[in-house]
Amino acid sequence: MVATRTEKDSLGPREVPADAYYGIQTLRAVENFPVSGLVAPRPMIRAYALLKLAAVRAHRALGTLDERRADAIARAAEETASGRFDTEFRVDVFQAGAGTSFHMNVNEVLANRALELLGLPKGRYEEVSPNDHVNRGQSTNDTYPTAAQVAALFALQRLKAAVAALVESLHRKGQEFAHLPKAGRTHLKDAMPVTLGAEFHAYASALEHVVELLPPVEAGLAEVPLGGSAVGSGVNTAPGFRERAVREYATLTGLPLTVARDPFESMQSRWPLGAASGWLRSLATELIRIANDLRLLSSGPATALDEIRLPEIQPGSSIMPAKVNPSAAECLDMVAFHVVGADLATTLAVQAGQLEINVMMPLAAFELLFSAEALSNYLPVFARTCVDGITPNPAALERYLLGSTAIATVLTPRFGYLKVAELIHESSRSGRSVKELLVSGGLLTPEEVEALLGPKALLELARPVP
Repeated sequence: MVATRTEKDSLGPREVPADAYYGIQTLRAVENFPVSGLVAPRPMIRAYALLKLAAVRAHRALGTLDERRADAIARAAEETASGRFDTEFRVDVFQAGAGTSFHMNVNEVLANRALELLGLPKGRYEEVSPNDHVNRGQSTNDTYPTAAQVAALFALQRLKAAVAALVESLHRKGQEFAHLPKAGRTHLKDAMPVTLGAEFHAYASALEHVVELLPPVEAGLAEVPLGGSAVGSGVNTAPGFRERAVREYATLTGLPLTVARDPFESMQSRWPLGAASGWLRSLATELIRIANDLRLLSSGPATALDEIRLPEIQPGSSIMPAKVNPSAAECLDMVAFHVVGADLATTLAVQAGQLEINVMMPLAAFELLFSAEALSNYLPVFARTCVDGITPNPAALERYLLGSTAIATVLTPRFGYLKVAELIHESSRSGRSVKELLVSGGLLTPEEVEALLGPKALLELARPVP
């Protein structure tokens, strides 16, 4: 038999495991919402614990909570923020609206640890109450979105570093491949030459541009509704609590947090989470494009492009010996596909707000944090196991480049569009190269052809016009 303690809430008494730091409301939520087995991500636990620490420090300074209780709750919050009680957070991410269940999970863990620090048994809530003391001057309605926005800022900090590492890897390949001209392709058809290096620099540049869109998103997340209490008015909060608590929270997190300029809007609208999710979607779509290009460029080897070789990181088939697939790029696609799908779920959650609150906050917070974590975890792996080990196939690059009829475009200033089109069509019909037709038709000497369409000329042609 598991030892229990009796706790009571407004619905009546229940038996809670004696050694649990969570309490009766957490127990009810676990029973009511056995949905996915997924629980709050670590950044959300840390953000909420630091929020509670900021709030209790504000109360202590304002004299609205006695020092004995405040100090115990503060220490409990510090320990929780450090990860000590992560296993006590049992509420499924799919839960009752607004996040009340998870919020009470936080309040109960902090209350019971504070009681323990005071030498009192867990569950003695008349001494330290999850509602009256840990949650003093607060509501789920202002604390949950605040913690979610701060958790998003934590997650985006980590993700920015992961993107930066991938950008660096792509730029290194751009430098390494700068001397390799190749056939360009538009509409998946032959086009004017580029360099392999230019393609990789362009991938890096695209990701850099996405990162440059992030600061306004972060500014929106940093404007928090903490102190708004139930509807934004700050009911049951002491004068000065809102400003002091946000200032404490900014200090604890190292983030430039500010009081929401319109506290009622900050309760109604979850647009900062929607904006952050939209940014993740933009990042994901670029990553999908890059991953798919790498898969295409490395396709074959015997029956497709085979212009680059990706590192061989694992066997690719259970039946075909020696087959190796672009596994790292495939994994990146799957991660990014999930991010795009999660953005739709977040969008639906963000638009579901009604009047003074959005009750779908837990879904938006989870999808955003899960997406950011998955990308943060995998992008450095993708850079290391895929991009850093890419090698060119010079023979294929040269073969496609010299066989491309599109390079005849360079002749249009001299012979005109229609004449060059005739040459290209004749080359396609006869199988003779454009170079050969130019000489046999008396249009150019061999030396002139070499000057216009030789390897040196094509390398210059592949570089950007100054």
